Amino acid sequence: MVTLWVLAVGAISQADLFKSVVLFVTMGVVVAVAWARLGAADLAMVEVAVGAGITGALFLNTLGHLEQGPGKGGAG
Repeated sequence: MVTLWVLAVGAISQADLFKSVVLFVTMGVVVAVAWARLGAADLAMVEVAVGAGITGALFLNTLGHLEQGPGKGGAG
């Protein structure tokens, strides 16, 4: 439980957005492990797939677009 609090506070207080995304994905994996330990394997798999996988990939993609700046490729 303490680990989740540390990861959550670290994710929202980081100035570096990449570190924040990494902490967010790590928090999703820790939550998935917690679900697995509670015997909810289905929730653990969904948490890894959605919470850490898809959302983390979308955040990293968005971060890549932010670092490019306006008007430097992409649809935006």
